[in-house]
Amino acid sequence: MVRTIGSDGARTQEAIRKAGLKLIYEHGYEAMSLRQLAAEVGLQVGSLYNHISTKQDLLFGLIKSHMDHLFSALDEALAGIEGPEEGLRAFIAFHVTYHIERKREVFIAYSELRSLEPGHYEEIVALRRAYEDRLVAMLEQGAEQGLFRGGDARVAAYGILSMLTGVCTWFDPQGRLSPQQVVDLYSDMILKGLLRA
Repeated sequence: MVRTIGSDGARTQEAIRKAGLKLIYEHGYEAMSLRQLAAEVGLQVGSLYNHISTKQDLLFGLIKSHMDHLFSALDEALAGIEGPEEGLRAFIAFHVTYHIERKREVFIAYSELRSLEPGHYEEIVALRRAYEDRLVAMLEQGAEQGLFRGGDARVAAYGILSMLTGVCTWFDPQGRLSPQQVVDLYSDMILKGLLRA
């Protein structure tokens, strides 16, 4: 790829981010080299260091950016939603849709968590826990209000998140189900399991 004439730092940074996502998704973090990344963007390897400090910083930046966007998009999806049942429906719709639309980011955030250095790992795990806490709070509130069956809300949240996130591995945009049909099916299964008769 030839570098775009007149490209600026922000555009180059975005090109590096996109190329990093593509290469890590296709080859894995350990197998991807900075030489491949530079070639994909149309830079000399040495010029990469004007934009990223290390390969580890690139990975952390990709995952951190994903988590930041995940939180802001969740806040937007839940804005104005009241009550645990409606909140849970909105959460399910958001999580499934987001994970279908951002398959690469989600895949890297899960599969390459192991490749993060300890400080970066701890920061991302704390963010993941905070995301899980949002769902746990809905489940606990629903149980307190007598809408949902009681039990271990955190274990229930792990089960729900595993099911919802699994959509990344099997959903085919050209397949027989639309994203909304998947949302409806998952919502039905989860709410039937939680709602008191």
